[in-house]
Amino acid sequence: MASDDGGRPWCRPRLPCGRSADGLSYGAPGATSPASPRWRDAPAGFRRFERTVTIGVGEGAWAAAREAVMRWEVKRRSGFDVAAADGAGVEARTGGRYTVTVGLGPLVVREPVEVVAVVDDENRCGFAYGTRWGHPVSGEEAFIAHRGDDGRVRLTLRSLTRAAPTGPWRLVYPVLLLAQRCVRVRYLRALI
Repeated sequence: MASDDGGRPWCRPRLPCGRSADGLSYGAPGATSPASPRWRDAPAGFRRFERTVTIGVGEGAWAAAREAVMRWEVKRRSGFDVAAADGAGVEARTGGRYTVTVGLGPLVVREPVEVVAVVDDENRCGFAYGTRWGHPVSGEEAFIAHRGDDGRVRLTLRSLTRAAPTGPWRLVYPVLLLAQRCVRVRYLRALI
């Protein structure tokens, strides 16, 4: 049986009928609502998380945060590598596909993702990315920089998480939730 996985058909993920191996692994793209100051609704069955931290004050802080967020610096400064899967630049763009990697000792975890929403206006910028098939979990995460009337610049992290729909990662989902808690601390300190 020919395959693009080195001749090992057993390592391809089993997908529900009609699902593409490179599509999103969940059905609610944009659910973290990065353009909205208030996040109200979330799909059932996901763990919801939202936290906001102040990262600076003034025009300089805003310019730096805006550039950093849109270039995936929250992930990069937290120990991840981010590469555009389609060869385009690293700046977040709607529909852009990326491979996020992180090394855990000798293990390298590859996370295929797709940007599902982008906001970039005078006082708010950021994006949400969704997990694609093969990601260790299923869901969406958003990094949003915003500034208030008082000049304070803040970073908001929003995420929706559930176990991956298929594959071996489902077995270690509780461990992944613990790792996610540690990584979130890094995210929230990444631009300070």
